[in-house]
Amino acid sequence: MSHTSHQPDTTNIPPVVSIIAKSGTGKTTFIERLIPELRRHDLRVGVLKHHSHPTPFDIPGKDTYRMAQAGAEVVVGASAVQTAVFIQQSGSDDLDATIARFLADMDIVLTEGYKRGDYPKIEVHRAARSSELLCTPDELLLLVSDEPMDLPVPQFGLDDAAGVAAWLVAWLNRRESALQAQ
Repeated sequence: MSHTSHQPDTTNIPPVVSIIAKSGTGKTTFIERLIPELRRHDLRVGVLKHHSHPTPFDIPGKDTYRMAQAGAEVVVGASAVQTAVFIQQSGSDDLDATIARFLADMDIVLTEGYKRGDYPKIEVHRAARSSELLCTPDELLLLVSDEPMDLPVPQFGLDDAAGVAAWLVAWLNRRESALQAQ
């Protein structure tokens, strides 16, 4: 039996926004607050968490891990409340292909991390954590911070997930209108 590679079509992926911050700043907490606010706008939200360590997500000793170690290319664990799919890869970390394959039907995809990626970025900044940003202003879609900064981008407080969600909805609408005008 020949094995052919199924490369996903990455030309039609949903809008992607990378939420970045220095470690310990509170980006996961902010994303936890942002998701329900986006859902209130009837958006289907996908999240892709960057796992920067060259280790698997699956846990050694678990049946799913053991089956993958035995050679299964795909292992699915399913229950009444959750399905987990573990796909073995040989080091490829193609963000576009991953989004196209697993998150194509979302209205918006939030990535946690991927600070070096090409997607628009929301940086979460906490003054006590750092005085400098990871991004340059031209990389930023907006800034979420506990202090105002002299930057030409929209800025929101750390507790204003609703404001960020409303801004993102307007951004998505502007983006959609621009695509339809082409």
